[in-house]
Amino acid sequence: CLENTDPRTRGRGMQLLSQVLLQCYSLLQEKEVLHLVMFYESRLQDNHLVIPSVLQGLRALSMCEVLSPGLAVSVLKAIFQEVHVQSLMQLDRHTVYSIITNFMSTREEELKGLGANFTFGFIQVMDGEKDPRNLLVAFQIVRDLIAKEYALGPFVEELFEVTSCYFPVDFTPPPNDPHGIQREDLILSLRAVLASTPLFAEFLLPLLIEKLDSELQSAKLDSLQTLTACCAIYGQKELQEFLPSLWSSLRREVFQTASEKIETECLAALHALSACLSRSVLSSDSEDLLDSFLSSILQDCRHHLCEPDMKLVWPSAKLLQAAAGASLRTYHRITHSVLPLLLEQYTKHTQSSQRRTILEMLLGFLELQQKWGHVEEDESTLLSLQAPVCSVVFSALLDPSVQLQLVGIKALTVLGSLQGFLSSSDLELVVDHLIRLALHEEDSQSSEAAMEAAGSLAPTYPKVFSGRMVPRLEEELQSGRGGKGESYHNHHSLQQRCLQALAAVSTHTSIVRETVPVLLQHLQKVQKGTEARNTQDMVSVCQSLHRVALQCQQDAEGCWYFHQMVVPCLLAMAVQAAMPESSHTLPGKALLEEEVLAAMIPVISAATTHLSPELAAQSVSHVVPLFLDGEVSFLPQNSFPCSFQPFGDGECLEAQRRLVALLMAFVCSLPRDVAIPQQEWLLRELLALSCSCNCPFTATTAAKCFAGLVNKHPAGQQLDEILQLTVNRMEPSLAEGPCRMQALTLLLWVTKALVLRYHPLSSCLTDKLLGLLGDTELGPAAADGFSLLMAESPDVLHKGCHADVRIMFRQRFFTDNVPKLVQGFHGAGPDVKANYLKGLSHVLNHLPKPVLVTELPTLLSLLLEALSCSDHVVQLSTLSCLHPLLLEAPQIMSLHVDTLVTKFLNLTSSPTMAVRIAALRCAHALTSLPTTVLLPYKGRVIRALAKPLDDKKRLVRKEAVAARGEW
Repeated sequence: CLENTDPRTRGRGMQLLSQVLLQCYSLLQEKEVLHLVMFYESRLQDNHLVIPSVLQGLRALSMCEVLSPGLAVSVLKAIFQEVHVQSLMQLDRHTVYSIITNFMSTREEELKGLGANFTFGFIQVMDGEKDPRNLLVAFQIVRDLIAKEYALGPFVEELFEVTSCYFPVDFTPPPNDPHGIQREDLILSLRAVLASTPLFAEFLLPLLIEKLDSELQSAKLDSLQTLTACCAIYGQKELQEFLPSLWSSLRREVFQTASEKIETECLAALHALSACLSRSVLSSDSEDLLDSFLSSILQDCRHHLCEPDMKLVWPSAKLLQAAAGASLRTYHRITHSVLPLLLEQYTKHTQSSQRRTILEMLLGFLELQQKWGHVEEDESTLLSLQAPVCSVVFSALLDPSVQLQLVGIKALTVLGSLQGFLSSSDLELVVDHLIRLALHEEDSQSSEAAMEAAGSLAPTYPKVFSGRMVPRLEEELQSGRGGKGESYHNHHSLQQRCLQALAAVSTHTSIVRETVPVLLQHLQKVQKGTEARNTQDMVSVCQSLHRVALQCQQDAEGCWYFHQMVVPCLLAMAVQAAMPESSHTLPGKALLEEEVLAAMIPVISAATTHLSPELAAQSVSHVVPLFLDGEVSFLPQNSFPCSFQPFGDGECLEAQRRLVALLMAFVCSLPRDVAIPQQEWLLRELLALSCSCNCPFTATTAAKCFAGLVNKHPAGQQLDEILQLTVNRMEPSLAEGPCRMQALTLLLWVTKALVLRYHPLSSCLTDKLLGLLGDTELGPAAADGFSLLMAESPDVLHKGCHADVRIMFRQRFFTDNVPKLVQGFHGAGPDVKANYLKGLSHVLNHLPKPVLVTELPTLLSLLLEALSCSDHVVQLSTLSCLHPLLLEAPQIMSLHVDTLVTKFLNLTSSPTMAVRIAALRCAHALTSLPTTVLLPYKGRVIRALAKPLDDKKRLVRKEAVAARGEW
């Protein structure tokens, strides 16, 4: 073939040889490679039909490690001389780029020996390239030419021209493009080339200025981002000539643009320019360009800060802040000129809204100072203005305008974070202002912001806050209650705020040691009180303790202190309240109310989850014996009138059994590697209690505690025995008798514990649950149980309390059980069909949306049937399931549009408000389906949605307006 006179046949011969070489190039010896290279070079002069196969062979040879010195140069010279690359097909051009890339990575020194001729040869190869696949490779070659310092010689401008002709990139990938090249890939690749060398500056900067002045938004964005990238490698010399034009373009864009993106990029570019000039100052003796550049910025922006209509105030402030944030030097230069002016303007303007704008600008400059850390005495404008700055901020805190107060509080937080800025007398004033705002400011926004500020400043000044703020809060908390009526209400809300403020300020261990005793003392005082609001007061204290516990978690010392102080104290108070002796004095019993115990659970849980295993083991050795043996010696007040036996028999112990909730909070939050003493005994007691207790609260918490322990229990014989015992205990109770509901609750929680850890028994228990859907008495509760299985549980069985939760357990549960639910639905009697639908909608509701979309075609008919169910829980659950699908799977939903429109419109007049709202949201979401599908229904929907516009509930009317407007 190779000697045939027909070029097509020769081409086939070359193709076969090249394909063989591509398979075995690594096995060739040096002499063979030399021989083949010379042969292939001579073939470059052959007919154009042969050239593609010749190039494939040269690509194979370019990968040989045994290539003799000089051959790489010889091959490239031959290609540059003999091949007109841009007349080749895309794949063959790509082959040429691959040959160049291979040689550049293995024969760098040889190619550099060619000098600028190599660069010129490559420019000829690339000139006119249009295919994005090839451009990505070509841009990479240019980057390597520059980064690896190949000689560019007199061809710098030509190399720039051959790449910059693609700027700004205008490329839209074709639909279903198999190569997956996006416009963004080309933009970033080209930007890396243009911003790779200062040598391009004299050609690139005029181009960027020209594109900045164009009308095309994408060109402006690309130019600004490229300018920012260039500033990282440019110096004063490159920028000098173009600074006035660049500044004028940036200023114009910020003052005039309506696009937030362009404004953001302009500010980033100005910041980069200022940083670049700041760096150059350090390393040059020439004229100080930075100073003149900042002068022109100040000259063009400063006077806008004084204009009475304040029209260009924000754009000017943003430009000044962008430049000021570039370096410490730019910061000093700009603040020296701007801060006195802003302080003067604040005093001059009397309206709160104008003052707020000025203070927000001041705040922007103060936040920049944080970036540089310590305030330097000799240079800082800020230190010289300490008194007026503090005066302005303090006056804002006293202003009646809430919005101005909020900016003042932010500014106060920033000033406090500047080390050495506030004097001790200022700090005392800061604390006084924060106390006043936190406790006595009518608006809750200001009050909450003041508490947040106290929390963020407290770690910096723990002594001031623990010495001044905590005693004041304690005093307010302990002050006697006012009379009845309004003053009583005011006093109560003041107490609430004191509790919140004590929690908010507890962000340093030394302060926690002051605040926790105050909170506990107040809880004890409330427990002994007789007011009707005791329950709510106790819940408030527990909420504050919970916040403190969360704030302590990252600090080992604070966490252990909190745990040691709070957990025994709460347990002691609860045990005291549960004693039968005190049953006739009712006030103390408020502690045993479900609401209060539910508020104590997160406190104990948060105090336990972050303990180290050693400390947790120490604590568990006290708490478990308390519940199993009545061992009270570790409690702070441990002289009780009779013994503590929460697992004992008898009606008189009903109150003590309720405290299993606190045991659950503790043992279910322990790290997994902490051994629980007498665990088997504890599990048996919990099992017995959950099956037999008449109090639903106690039975449920016992079941949750049991499930939490089972979930973390190591696999093995002991666990199997406990689970077998559980099944033996549950089955007869589920079948008949007075405790069916308790048995179902236990079944649900144990099933959840096993489903989360992929235990083999979980499928058997789920089947029992599926069987109960056909039960007329337990069916509805069993259906709701599917929500419990799938949802995140707040107090046990979640990752935060170290439970064993496997990833994708929901998907697995769906795959295993939804077919059974569907099958059960079709076989069920009319009176229990709704249970299956409810169970199904709960499972689907908690499934990740991408999974749901893929399963949609098979389940949609069932979901539509669920909308006809009379149970509003089923309706609500199904609507919330369909809503995201309308947005994410419009094609599938379009097939059922007739049914969907009818069902949604019917449900807009449901007696249940939540169902009406959900139906209107779905009717709104229908508008995301293709317009051609919707047009036939438009008139009907608009007429039907007129009725809910008159609904008696505001939230329904709001949804109706949105949906009808969209239609």
